[in-house]
Amino acid sequence: MQDVQQIRNTVILGHGNSGKSTLAEALLFTAGSVKRLGKVDEGTASMDFEPEEIKRRISISTAFNHLTWKKNDVYLIDTPGDDNFFNETRLAAQVADSAVLTVGAVLGVRPQTEKFVDLIKEHNLPCLICITKMDRERANFAKTVDGIRETTGLNPVVLYLPIGAEDHFKGVVDIVANKALLFTEGGKATNGEIPADMVDEVEALRESLLEYVAETDDELLERFLEEGLLSDEELQTGLAAAIRTSQIAPVCALDALGNAGSSIVLDAVINLLPSPDQRPARVGSHPKTGDQVERRGTADSPFSALVFKTMADPFAGRLTIFRIVSGTLKGDTFYNATKGTSERFGQLFIMAGKEQRPVEQALPGMVVAVAKLKETTTGDTLCEEANPIVYPVVEPLPTVIAYSVSAKKGDEEKLFSSITRLLDEDLTLRLTREQQTHETLISGVGQVHLEVIGEKIKRKFGVEMELHPPRVPYRETLKGKVTVQGRHKKQSGGRGQFGDCTIEMEPLPRGEHFEFVDKIVGGVIPQQYRPAVEKGILEAMDRGVIAGFPFVDLKVNLVDGSYHTVDSSEMAFKVAGSLAFKKGVVQANPVLLEPIMEVEVRVHKDFVGDVMGDLNSRRGRVLGMDSTGKLEIINAHVPQAEILLYALDLTSMTGGRGTFTVKFSHYEEVPAQIAEKIIAEYKQQAEE
Repeated sequence: MQDVQQIRNTVILGHGNSGKSTLAEALLFTAGSVKRLGKVDEGTASMDFEPEEIKRRISISTAFNHLTWKKNDVYLIDTPGDDNFFNETRLAAQVADSAVLTVGAVLGVRPQTEKFVDLIKEHNLPCLICITKMDRERANFAKTVDGIRETTGLNPVVLYLPIGAEDHFKGVVDIVANKALLFTEGGKATNGEIPADMVDEVEALRESLLEYVAETDDELLERFLEEGLLSDEELQTGLAAAIRTSQIAPVCALDALGNAGSSIVLDAVINLLPSPDQRPARVGSHPKTGDQVERRGTADSPFSALVFKTMADPFAGRLTIFRIVSGTLKGDTFYNATKGTSERFGQLFIMAGKEQRPVEQALPGMVVAVAKLKETTTGDTLCEEANPIVYPVVEPLPTVIAYSVSAKKGDEEKLFSSITRLLDEDLTLRLTREQQTHETLISGVGQVHLEVIGEKIKRKFGVEMELHPPRVPYRETLKGKVTVQGRHKKQSGGRGQFGDCTIEMEPLPRGEHFEFVDKIVGGVIPQQYRPAVEKGILEAMDRGVIAGFPFVDLKVNLVDGSYHTVDSSEMAFKVAGSLAFKKGVVQANPVLLEPIMEVEVRVHKDFVGDVMGDLNSRRGRVLGMDSTGKLEIINAHVPQAEILLYALDLTSMTGGRGTFTVKFSHYEEVPAQIAEKIIAEYKQQAEE
């Protein structure tokens, strides 16, 4: 078990296909943690082991592993780059001490890269930038570094300058040590001579590096101005301090797939990125008093940890994964300060890809797991009961797409219990019941997200789910006033049925639903039968008249009627009320209402015109615009029927650079030509 100063906890971030999992694989292989160099494209990578990941060749879940390099323990967190699984990445970033940002040397900074840079800034993570894929055709290191400098707001400083590119990429120049490192087998490198044609560039880079580092510290700046240089030790110490405080983001170049340069990345991680005790104290609150509490990442602080992932395993049960923030975890119990309860646990594990390795105790920076906890869920804080603390957690991303869900072969119970088990694992998944349409809806952050959920459920629990676009919860109302009579008379030998009522119907303001006024004078309808008229109307309103949707915003005055001393009954007056209502609706200009949603779209300014034109084509009304940093915010009211699958269209329209949120606003009348289609569909279904 290591000293905390020899622990590194780093999250690997980057847009899809920038080489995160390939880099993780190379680091693990070079350090000897895995015996063979797996490949994502061949489905053999140790961090992308779920069948859904192998099929799609992308990371879907955050994966964990651990390596030892030069007596330091490095805990790697490999995250998804796809927008559908960005929530996993956000949860992982909040528990890391540092970040490794991967940017491909061919495509450079992509629009999505900005999201990962925002995470780095949000959590103030010291960052190492790895320019990957240096072996590929059209790899351009200088252009990629310039792109990072111009678009991300990070301060990239080249520490390892590539020697050659594409097929000729054979090593790097270490700017700090002022020497060449030439790649050999197994990810290692040997010292060599700096190529003659690179000497001037290296000298210029070293000069600017000295200036960068000097400017981050007053004492160093004074020394630099007096003497014109810094000692190697001052440069190394000043550089590490500037990286820890996020003033500088060091840049290195590598070819992860060919495992050229992984040892250089490992050296940078342990020499330049901080250990848990070098990070600022993490701030939380006391669960009872709400007072601010801090915890330093040292082994002798009170124990605390943050749960940031839960995995549902059909065999092992629930696996709870957490990062030790402070103190040392030993024994078999801890206190869950979020839930206010103590939990016993069995074996403590560290994660190694799909395997778990038992450990006796855990120190700050370590990512560990326990199985079968009863109360603890993602986002909970674990600690000592005598020293309670609750850490803030990031809110899950809002869902943007919903489908009606059912089981393919009718095993609904098994399907819904399977989805419920995945709700613990995936905080961006929602399962809700739509009261009006009687549909069960499954919601997620994207189409691929829900497809992967379906594949997981089939593989883990043996049940298939079907998705259908959800029905829109339309409503019916009327616009005119009318007075109608409802008369129910039935004679079939013996006692008959007789109920007769006259009602006035008129619209109520939107949202007031229903009002019933008894205006009977004298005893034309006895008191005991009048509530039955109201009941009959309410039941008929539930079923609707013109298209089978619930009827709303209606005022009914009961004004007249007649009864029979023998044949009248509550049931007869209930039927009479229902008949009067249906007859009145047809005469009083009935209309359909549709739900209008409040939509907020965030896009890069290049796409504003396209998005606004598209919203208008969906019968939307743009209410206004704001801007924040690089993004424009468009606020609009759009009918729900027009944006059921908007997530897919916005992604294709903006190349994945647009996001949106949607919530219910109000109901409005459906335009006549659209209402006609809906009513015709309803009549056709009713006939069938």
